[in-house]
Amino acid sequence: MAEQDLRFLGELAAQLRVDSVRAAAAAGSGHPTSSMSAADLMAVLLAHHVRYDFEDPGNPANDHLIFSKGHASPLLYSLFKAVGVITDDELLSFRKRGSRLEGHPTPRLPWVDVATGSLGQGLPVGVGVAMAGRLERGPYRVWVLCGDSELAEGSIWEAAEQAGDTGLDNLTLIVDVNRLGQRGPTRHGWDTGAYARRFGAFGWHTIEVDGHDPGRIHEALEQARDTRGRPVAILAATRKGAGVRAVEDREGKHGKPLKEPDVAVAELGGRRDLRVTVRRPERWAEPRRFEGGELVLPEYKVGDQVATRSAYGEALAALGAARGDVVALDGEVADSTKAEEFAHAFPERFFELYIAEQQLVAAAMGMATRGWVPYAATFAAFLTRAYDFIRMAGVSRSPIRLVGSHAGVSIGEDGPSQMGLEDLAMMRAVYDSTVLYPCDANQAAALTVEMADLAGVSYLRTTRGATPVIHPPGERFPVGGSCVLRRSTSDRATVVAAGITVHEALAAADTLAAGGVRVGVLDMYSVKPIDKAVLVEAATTTGNLITVEDHRPEGGLGDAVLDAVCELGPRVVKLAVQNMPGSATPQEQLADARVDRHAIVAAVERLI
Repeated sequence: MAEQDLRFLGELAAQLRVDSVRAAAAAGSGHPTSSMSAADLMAVLLAHHVRYDFEDPGNPANDHLIFSKGHASPLLYSLFKAVGVITDDELLSFRKRGSRLEGHPTPRLPWVDVATGSLGQGLPVGVGVAMAGRLERGPYRVWVLCGDSELAEGSIWEAAEQAGDTGLDNLTLIVDVNRLGQRGPTRHGWDTGAYARRFGAFGWHTIEVDGHDPGRIHEALEQARDTRGRPVAILAATRKGAGVRAVEDREGKHGKPLKEPDVAVAELGGRRDLRVTVRRPERWAEPRRFEGGELVLPEYKVGDQVATRSAYGEALAALGAARGDVVALDGEVADSTKAEEFAHAFPERFFELYIAEQQLVAAAMGMATRGWVPYAATFAAFLTRAYDFIRMAGVSRSPIRLVGSHAGVSIGEDGPSQMGLEDLAMMRAVYDSTVLYPCDANQAAALTVEMADLAGVSYLRTTRGATPVIHPPGERFPVGGSCVLRRSTSDRATVVAAGITVHEALAAADTLAAGGVRVGVLDMYSVKPIDKAVLVEAATTTGNLITVEDHRPEGGLGDAVLDAVCELGPRVVKLAVQNMPGSATPQEQLADARVDRHAIVAAVERLI
């Protein structure tokens, strides 16, 4: 690299440091020292290696830059200023009310793919973007900036295994090894060899480099571009707070603006206004996509016994035939979730993530950034492991579709470790989420299709055992709706159920009717958004609501119903799983949890 280029890169890195210091000072908070350590790395990457059209963030040929160390947002925003897409005034609006420049990056900015800041997530999402690149045969590269502290996160190593095993050579990880974490030294300090051995064990090509030497950084990035068959990890030794003596490699300076920012700016050589012209990607005709066709959903006869998980698998395969943008991801349970139906039909669009639920959700997020329509399925209980990723998908407004099978005590003999009993609560709590819980096969098939065009995080809860088909083929189930299964003018109460408990509610209603007591039954398949209008009507006419769910009492169907009708003041009785289940048959489990037909009958009798 020519001496002139090296001088420019040094000046650009100094500008990025200065602007990071200024942004944090204006905000009175932030992470300037974590930004300063990676300034040389990002200066070289931006000026010579990233291919991106900032005037057209939607250009499918653009590279992807993901700041896994999202707290270094001052550095990212300083990069955006250097390319001219934000002004100096906007830079200094950092962390202020109404600013696009939030404390950690979000897709409120068009050049940001996903929200980051919960450490350990950027690399797993980057793996998903790189997987999409493979599928669509894209020319773009995925660059991920990580901090050394977050390499303690297990999700990083789920991602490392996935990328290494599949040979994602369109992915480059840049690790800012600055030795210091939030409260002190990191586990391995500046021992970049320790990290190299770990990534090397997962099949990565590793490069150790001085993170403050632009020439060596440039060589490392060129080598990364030229590497074939393996992802690349560039392990760069840096100094936190580099360039300012008062904070450089000093403990206790993390997450704080510099005390004397003007002195620091002067020490860094003062303000600059350099502009970088980022090389635009070469024209790419279009991403590879797959042909679609007519949607022919499976149909099930009323009275047949079919598991909703089976209907999900068959419906997903039908959807895949109709839409070439649908992809399916599995957590090594496709034979149980029935996603194997899709795998057999469309092996190129099926991705096995193995038992790595964090990577499963992150890969779905990454593929969604590229316009794919991902469905990711595992046991409902196991999605709890990935909840931080699901939460951040909500922050990103990421349109991912999650499917949790084997929900509730009704799975039977496997016992509590396999029972999703908290999933409705956690999914309802996600920003702008949709939560669906079908009771039969035709409903499950229809809702699988409904999910395809939903914004944000959506969740479909399926049941392990076969249940009676009660809805005819072709019936529509709009999100936010419900089905009135029993209603009369003499109803003494209304039973609100979803999924497996719909069948228990119908059986209870028949038993009560034989004794002269009428109750209404609502199939509340859309738990969020919930059909408030039909609940208000039921609460007004009968005055008594009984919710019954194969889920813990906190945060599930019962609480969703209470939220909808609390201002009306009806009596609401919640039947939910209060006990700690053991091993038993499905019907015994429902009885022991007191959410079966007999428990519903007893609740109605107590109520009236």
